[in-house]
Amino acid sequence: MAESTVRSRPPEAVLAYPEALRGLREILFANVVMAGEIPAPTGSERRITRFLSDRFTECGLDNISLDQAGNVAGVISGRTGRRNLLVAAHVDKIWAETEDHTVSVGVGEMSGRGLADNSLGIAVLATLPLVLDELGIHLDANLILLGTTRSFGRGNLRGMRFFLENSAWEIASALCLEGIDLGRLSFSSLGMARGEIAVERAGLPGEEASPTADASVIAILSELTGAMLEIHRRGAPDTSLLIGSIEAGSGYSVAPRQGRVRFEIRSLDAARVAEVEAELAALVERLATREGTAVRLEIIARRRPGDLGRGHPLVREAGKILAALGIASRVEPSVSELAALLDRRIPSLTLGLTKGKNRHSPEESISLDPIFDGLAQLVSLLQFMDEGDFATAP
Repeated sequence: MAESTVRSRPPEAVLAYPEALRGLREILFANVVMAGEIPAPTGSERRITRFLSDRFTECGLDNISLDQAGNVAGVISGRTGRRNLLVAAHVDKIWAETEDHTVSVGVGEMSGRGLADNSLGIAVLATLPLVLDELGIHLDANLILLGTTRSFGRGNLRGMRFFLENSAWEIASALCLEGIDLGRLSFSSLGMARGEIAVERAGLPGEEASPTADASVIAILSELTGAMLEIHRRGAPDTSLLIGSIEAGSGYSVAPRQGRVRFEIRSLDAARVAEVEAELAALVERLATREGTAVRLEIIARRRPGDLGRGHPLVREAGKILAALGIASRVEPSVSELAALLDRRIPSLTLGLTKGKNRHSPEESISLDPIFDGLAQLVSLLQFMDEGDFATAP
């Protein structure tokens, strides 16, 4: 069982924080816009980490550093410094540098690529020292603020994993920040295998003249995705095989010779992830036996399942804080940085900071007013984490 030495503190104290923090509105929103308009595709995060480093310097943080994985960190030194707390936000986005990153500010909302995932998380990380100052909060523990790189796709949480493997800081507990959705309460990580299946047709003698030539790669992709959807249906709801994208062709009149399917297997059971992966491997092997066809399966990222447990003091307190703010909590497993933290048995949660919509689309947007409830949630949880220590179940 999880044990706690945390002192009891009424969660209703959080109710005063949203209004008290509105004086930081202009600084916070400016940070959101600046973070939103800096392209940061996975593997090319230098500009956004420089932005964070500059904000940390302006706030007078200690030990500002950039490590070999490109992560940027700064420390708010605690009064005693006997323990270390971590607040992290991944800095990469799914969008290429060539995409339009303009942020539009409307009445009560902002819209633009990557705002919800994860420009708002970055901006809150940059503003957190000012938030604590505004509320007159001084923690006993050291607070490490960390912007992590290489979270998405082939990045495979490389930034967070590198930090945990190489940092001299021993982390007592941690919070991961995501832009949306406020009320999200992630204390478990899903087992996951993320990969790509590539299909290529070399072409056979006389195939160009065949009336079925144009359907070659498309037909194989159709058969492949149909079989994948059947695997998904058999596994639901405990195990999912999600098809993220299908690519083939470049126009109307040229038969495609290559195609690609990107997918993700998710389950709380690592054995089920392995079983579905084996099914996919057998499917690919069967399709690859066709003359003139090459089909290749590549797994580019993995996660192991982990679970802090609904009864852990950190989870219970997070639920109480959300209830005090009048926000319904929603338990949602994660495949983000939380997985790397739980792998190392560090008590951790992933939190959403506001409401939003159209995630991972060009019209991605965030609501502005609920951000202050999100900040209140974050600060109150940090105070709770600072008041005691946690021991996870053996």
